[in-house]
Amino acid sequence: MDRWSIDKAKAWWADTGWVCGFNFLPSTAVNFLEMWHRDTFDRATIERELGWASGLGFNSLRVNLHYLVWKHDSDGLIERLEWLMATADSLGLRTVPCFFDDCGFGGIEPLYGPQPDPVPGVHNSRAVASPGRAALLNGTDWDGYERYVREIIRSFQADPRVLFWDIYNEPGNRMIFRANGSETYEPDFSAQSLALMRDSFAWARAEDPYQPLAVAAWVTPVPGSTGNPYQTTIDQAALLLSDIVTFHAYLDNANVQRFISYLDNMNRPMLCTEWMARPVGSKIDDQLAMFQSSNVGCFQWGLVKGRTQTNLPWPADLVAQHGGVADRSVWFHDMFDETGRAYDPKEAAFLKHVLSSPDP
Repeated sequence: MDRWSIDKAKAWWADTGWVCGFNFLPSTAVNFLEMWHRDTFDRATIERELGWASGLGFNSLRVNLHYLVWKHDSDGLIERLEWLMATADSLGLRTVPCFFDDCGFGGIEPLYGPQPDPVPGVHNSRAVASPGRAALLNGTDWDGYERYVREIIRSFQADPRVLFWDIYNEPGNRMIFRANGSETYEPDFSAQSLALMRDSFAWARAEDPYQPLAVAAWVTPVPGSTGNPYQTTIDQAALLLSDIVTFHAYLDNANVQRFISYLDNMNRPMLCTEWMARPVGSKIDDQLAMFQSSNVGCFQWGLVKGRTQTNLPWPADLVAQHGGVADRSVWFHDMFDETGRAYDPKEAAFLKHVLSSPDP
């Protein structure tokens, strides 16, 4: 199977309508491994929190899977994904599953089993990569990665509840968030990430899914940068392999619009699969209507404040690079607290108003 034609991608988008969603981890999960593990898959919390999202008018969610859960409990992972998609569908939400993820911000390798409690005061302190950064460098489980991708796509190959398949989240991301408010970096494993991304596209296409495939360009141009926004070989490859254009943009409105204009040259449907970080100017009241009027789909980061602690800021230097200040009095991500109360009722009301208006 080849990459979708531009005409096929545009026809899919015309049938889909404008997409506005969120990245989802239930508040009781410290990372995606804990979310999907059979002992900690919290159906009651998931159903309750997806209900809050539906009440605002969201129509989609993006969620990472985890390779280790599939490796130890493949039937269980597929059953739990089926349940989540059925629950989401009953609330008017379509699902974007993501297979792999290099965001091991916690700085430890993933282990199947109980997950540690969050590190106090640290954003996403127990985030673990999938399959894991060391596993990528080791490279001994490649056959398992193929079976994982192909089995899950085969299980939902023509399922309309799947909006599209997100093959890989932020391939090559080497960052670690430290308790002292700084960030450090792992040794470079981007060659392995690129190889896994390319192979995963091939494995997925071999299953001939009904839905499009994508990987986001995530190394977005920071404020004041010039030149080619595709700053990595991985981003360039991701955009050329994907059926639709997806990207991440934790930037202020002007810089997001600049990036959209650049990506629009690809002449394909476009979705921002991560955005919304208040202290860097990525705000709902500034950008949501812009995404809608531009017919660019969007998935904000976070829904409910919880064990990931993504209401707390990134490391201060990273926030500054994106034009902001790490102000802990302002929630970085997320919409609700654990009781369902909106962090900012005016912001929630504005979002609900935009989502109730006609598609662009």
